[in-house]
Amino acid sequence: MSPSLLFSSTSHVNDGDAHTNGVVHSNGQLVNGYQKAHQDGFGTRAIHVGSEPNPETGAVIPPISLSTTYKQSAIGVHKGFEYSRSGNPNRNALESTLASIEAGGAYGLAFASGSAATATVLQALGPNPHIVSVNDVYGGTFRYIRRVAAENQGLEATFLDLESASDDEVFAAFKENTKLVWIESPTNPTLRLIDITRIARLARSHPSKPLVLVDNTFLSPFYSSPLLLGADIVMHSLTKYVNGHSDVVMGALILPAEHAAFADKLRFLQNAIGSVPSAYDCWLAQRGAKTLHLRMKAHGKNALAVAKALERNPGCSRWLSPVYPVRRRRRRGRTPWRGRSLHPMPSIPPPAEGFPFSGMISFLTSLRLFTLAESLGGVESLAEHPAKMTHGSIPPADRELLGIGDNLVRLSVGVEEEEDLVADVVQAVRAATGTGASKA
Repeated sequence: MSPSLLFSSTSHVNDGDAHTNGVVHSNGQLVNGYQKAHQDGFGTRAIHVGSEPNPETGAVIPPISLSTTYKQSAIGVHKGFEYSRSGNPNRNALESTLASIEAGGAYGLAFASGSAATATVLQALGPNPHIVSVNDVYGGTFRYIRRVAAENQGLEATFLDLESASDDEVFAAFKENTKLVWIESPTNPTLRLIDITRIARLARSHPSKPLVLVDNTFLSPFYSSPLLLGADIVMHSLTKYVNGHSDVVMGALILPAEHAAFADKLRFLQNAIGSVPSAYDCWLAQRGAKTLHLRMKAHGKNALAVAKALERNPGCSRWLSPVYPVRRRRRRGRTPWRGRSLHPMPSIPPPAEGFPFSGMISFLTSLRLFTLAESLGGVESLAEHPAKMTHGSIPPADRELLGIGDNLVRLSVGVEEEEDLVADVVQAVRAATGTGASKA
């Protein structure tokens, strides 16, 4: 007797709606229009939502749709697509996947880059808005706020240490025209942890009721779910962990069901501005998302091993990472139901008294497996110097206050073999500091 199971089932086709571009994505709670008793896990949703078998050919992987325009049977009568800037099967499929794996999401929008997503959401605030931003914000975001939105849109920004500021200090930063609170948690590159639930509560208690946006690039949807913690918008640089292979530049915004109107506004701007990703890049990013749950576990395991090795090494007296509890930092803002505590991005400031700028350069140039390059989140390990690379647009005085000094090195720990990465980092620290073997 064959071990295969035979069963019959009914099916129901849900054509979606205007907000979802005909693609159903509800975090596994609805499948083909029926409520599920069981919610699929993260990896299952990443693999299946948005990747339904092609109804015409039966292909289990979505084909790449390179057409820029689509046939209309009459003026304005088409099969859901008319021009690829306005909608493309691959982009719709990716947006469906993103809204599914970002727990609490209902609407996903993909952009040509993370910077394009940043620009679009800030432009959606209208003229002369005020925002509150975490002070340790990504350099590209800081540059857009200060050099573009402030000059061209009249946007005013208050930068605040949202990790340590009291409730009264955060509340006092809000104004009548405050439209948005911008959070990164952990921050880039000093890894401050922001209590998202607390900030969301304070934002909702103010008369201006600003939206709360969380850049979830560093933790990815696998390790953190800001929408479940009270955020209104989640942003990603898909270039990093979600795609995970350093071959796509892309960004995304994900919103919950209650923000349908704002999602519509963002989708209008997405089309009107035209900052959309190509079909091929969408296909690649969706393929990358299918293995996110596997890669993040490997990133975290390797990062933990590197962190332990650095703690034992006498050539490294201080390092920052939520990956390892040696510093006993308060762990606020985690998704409570997920229960994981690894973070795959240790930042390693060398000792100030004996590891000058030249030593940092020696460390970077002594690495064999960690490639000196910007970005993070790929399968390969990377090392970079934030003060001169990713955060060079932040004024030196501000960098100093944030702890982004010339002796700060950021590592993006990849998924190579754990022992190889540990050996590489240890030998590089020794080469830069002249220290001996690690402590037992």
